[in-house]
Amino acid sequence: MTQGFLSKNPSVLIFLAILALFTLGTSLLSEAYGIGFLSTSFVKTLGKTLCLCLIAVAMDLVWGYAGILSLGHFAFFGLGGYMIGMWLMYARTEEIVLTSLANSPLPATPQEVQDGIATQIFGVVGASELPAIWTFAGSLPVQLALAVLIPGLLALIFGWLAFRSRVTGVYLSILTQAFTLALSLHLFQNDSGLRGNNGLSGLQNIPGLDAVPQASVSIWFLWASAAALALGYIAAAFTVSGKFGSVIKGIRDDEQRVRFLGYSVEGYKLFIFTMTAMIAAIAGVLYYPQAGIINPAEIAPIASIYLAVWVAIGGRGRLYGAVIGAAFVSLVSSWFTGGRAPDLNLGIYTVRWVDWWLVLLGAAFVLVTLYAPRGIAGAFDRFTHLLPPKRRGAPLGPGDGSLQEKEADQ
Repeated sequence: MTQGFLSKNPSVLIFLAILALFTLGTSLLSEAYGIGFLSTSFVKTLGKTLCLCLIAVAMDLVWGYAGILSLGHFAFFGLGGYMIGMWLMYARTEEIVLTSLANSPLPATPQEVQDGIATQIFGVVGASELPAIWTFAGSLPVQLALAVLIPGLLALIFGWLAFRSRVTGVYLSILTQAFTLALSLHLFQNDSGLRGNNGLSGLQNIPGLDAVPQASVSIWFLWASAAALALGYIAAAFTVSGKFGSVIKGIRDDEQRVRFLGYSVEGYKLFIFTMTAMIAAIAGVLYYPQAGIINPAEIAPIASIYLAVWVAIGGRGRLYGAVIGAAFVSLVSSWFTGGRAPDLNLGIYTVRWVDWWLVLLGAAFVLVTLYAPRGIAGAFDRFTHLLPPKRRGAPLGPGDGSLQEKEADQ
């Protein structure tokens, strides 16, 4: 079965080989295990980029293959980050509190330790008690499970309500965006239990690894991010192959016809929506310890719109296109907004790329939509001769009303 899957999807092996070479090369050029050519901060940027590639694969799966333009998948990404961030803050603060109480004449009681932790974490918002949602914050296995289960459950509930009502197209996109906006507005409140606008910070300080330099920690997270991307890519490629993949692509192209054939369209869409939400959450779990901080702005609807732009630029409906788009935009964005790109003096006006980057990104999205709908991946398709066969408009089925080759390329 595995051999059949790989023989039908040679691009998976190519992608895994490139990812392995990239990870090995970065390790050999890093400060921790190599010649020190790449700084620790840049290694963290590369690690975060791999996480963004993973959520882009999830977005391509739900949009490019299933035809569901979700403008809320970054919310699941952020929820995964919040879940792991809660453990990181709790465990790190517990270490600090225990150290400070160690010099007390009497041993500290568990309640005193918990009160100290609560005051340290929530003193910034004027609170001194741990909210109920922090009940399991001290357990890493539980928080990791919640990081995947909570986004998956929310996606399951939202998807069931939306799909059973047969909400599609732009209306579904608006609903996902409204869901994301409501969640971000809730998290901005101080009584949300997640420190409101302050968010969760200091996440780069991994409990128990105080003696380990950040250069080594950054490489470890790079390896973990690469492994997650590899597994996520294989899972996505396996999902879109075979009969299941044909059905979800059929739903994308002609939902009513697939329903008429007897398939449970809502069930297929709900599975893909929930699965991709969980993949996005895993990406968030790995991203935010490398970023060091998470706040409600990370979940704002604009982030999910950016995600759709990445996939469109890379090439919707091609998993490797989503990876290319996310990696390209992320690294170019880091270069322009990080002050590395020199300002362009035009005499009467100086172009500062920090201010113009979003304009360039928007223009790139418009140009790709108008003139290169296959995105960057389309160029690879032409180079590797992976374009669909030319049938010169011949029907793709036996009936007069069967799908035409021109339609199938859309």
